[in-house]
Amino acid sequence: MIDAKDARTLLRRMFDAAVLAAQPARAIHAHLPEPSPGRTVVIGAGKASAAMAHAFEAAWRGQVSGVVVTRYGHAVACRSIEVIEAAHPVPDAAGVAAAHRVLETVSNLTPDDLVVALISGGGSSLLPLPLAGITLADKQNLGRALLASGATIGEINCVRRHLSAIKGGRLAAACHPAKVVTLAISDVPGDDPVDIASGPTIADPTTCDDARAVLARYRIDVPATIRDVLARPDAESVKPGDPRLARASYRLIATPQMALEAAASVARDAQITPMILGDSIEGEAREVGRVMAAIARQVVLHGQPLEPPCVLLSGGETTVTVRGAGRGGRNVEYLLSLAVALQGDARVHALAADTDGVDGQEDVAGAIIGPDTLARSRALGFVPTLMLDDNDAHTLFAALGDGIVTGPTRTNVNDFRAVLVG
Repeated sequence: MIDAKDARTLLRRMFDAAVLAAQPARAIHAHLPEPSPGRTVVIGAGKASAAMAHAFEAAWRGQVSGVVVTRYGHAVACRSIEVIEAAHPVPDAAGVAAAHRVLETVSNLTPDDLVVALISGGGSSLLPLPLAGITLADKQNLGRALLASGATIGEINCVRRHLSAIKGGRLAAACHPAKVVTLAISDVPGDDPVDIASGPTIADPTTCDDARAVLARYRIDVPATIRDVLARPDAESVKPGDPRLARASYRLIATPQMALEAAASVARDAQITPMILGDSIEGEAREVGRVMAAIARQVVLHGQPLEPPCVLLSGGETTVTVRGAGRGGRNVEYLLSLAVALQGDARVHALAADTDGVDGQEDVAGAIIGPDTLARSRALGFVPTLMLDDNDAHTLFAALGDGIVTGPTRTNVNDFRAVLVG
């Protein structure tokens, strides 16, 4: 059996290694494009975009200009690239102004020019340029409803693409006839470029019909303005085969799998056998927690699929359907569900956190649990099952002092989960 302090230290070391593996400064050098005879213009959006811009400037030989937008508190100073901060996950007016600034930056380009697009998770909210007929308030209200609905990130981004004047390939189309090279850090299950920041530089195969189906599936009531826009031909995103994207290419420079492999290496160094269960696990956070608890119990009782000591690693993006009065947070909801299902198993510790340092809408990356989590919670007067029902795991872990606060990590390869069985 692993000592509790040692278990927590190892779990945190694995998480830190996962975050470090996705840092732009480590990843961007190997993916630099060939220079073009004209200007090099950098644009970007996402929680990692400022750090990516800083790393690009350090690695690029030659003049560069441009603008990127990142989340408040995630800025990194750059020499020649302008950095704008805006709101995430619910967009604000600063994001709208930033989107206009990005489009202005890529206007009047020539075939000799090179556009380098630095795209990472969070870009959907940070480039909120509504199509004509939709207000920012419309997008804010819809964004809140989608985030609370239990919809997957792919479904959410499908709707976003069809209400945007910049997503769904429209940004790359605006760069035509320049060459466009996108360097992206993936934060979505499956690493599908169309879903990373809602795919501003990639052709989109989905349609307005698909967006309307998402709204119907989750019974999201939208104003007539949004219904009208989704019925308009100009709401269709840029489709595969569009000639304006003929000179656009896309490169993934960091992914959830890379982060999990880095964590697995830390485990092996500590003589703990790692198993990566998947880098794209989705579903309701509490349900995933229950499944992971069942796997952990199988390890404890039967040594399957691994003999202990071992660690079960996974990534992806779960969802929380908020029905209670709490603040949600998919990593903490997953962990509380896991703890409730484990019922204080003495051999299991776990950590779950978002690699960007933000779990849901909270400036807390996630939390950590151990065999004593439920007992300590009850000693403080909490009923863990009721806290789970109220989607209020953040309050519980804050009271326990078990939250993980990293501050802005300036990267984003989605959720990291580790279940350590000693």
